Amino acid sequence: MHLSRQEWAVGIFSLLYVSAFSVYYLSIRNYEFIWYAAVVILFFGLILGTIKYSKFTPIILWGLSIWGLLHMAGGSIPVGDGVLYGVQLIDFVKDGEFTLLKYDQALHAFGFGVATLVAHHLLLPRWKDGSSKALLYILAACVGMGLGALNEVIEFFVVLTVPESGVGGYYNTALDLLFNMIGAISAALVLAWNNKS
Repeated sequence: MHLSRQEWAVGIFSLLYVSAFSVYYLSIRNYEFIWYAAVVILFFGLILGTIKYSKFTPIILWGLSIWGLLHMAGGSIPVGDGVLYGVQLIDFVKDGEFTLLKYDQALHAFGFGVATLVAHHLLLPRWKDGSSKALLYILAACVGMGLGALNEVIEFFVVLTVPESGVGGYYNTALDLLFNMIGAISAALVLAWNNKS
């Protein structure tokens, strides 16, 4: 497998932070995030193993890696009585679980914005010349939102299998889906704007 310097840099960066957080999660017996670390390792192995076919750009690779880092930091860095995930970044609304804008929500928007960039990158070579670019951006955003919905299904299984997982209830799921959509649509709009310039 031949990797470029950028690809090696992303791979090493990702391996270092996943290893560090995995050791930390094991030391505090946080088994929920051990699963997340395993999923991140699996996905990065898959991405790097297929890079010659996918030809992901450095922006996509760094976006995916930073998403993983921010996710692991969110679940482990202690802040007050909780962790970074629960921190309210901007005080829009604060009513129990219905709180805006939290680190978790901003990360959902970022992450599924990156997922939309991935979807666009994979769909673009198969898109016929002369076909509607607007439809391509809409489809990429729908894929990003679909992946966000799949993430919520996975979180549901975590709730069923890991006692006191901290995933949250109905408002958390609904807000996650909302911010997944905001991230996906924002990424699609950026793609459309870049295509016009």
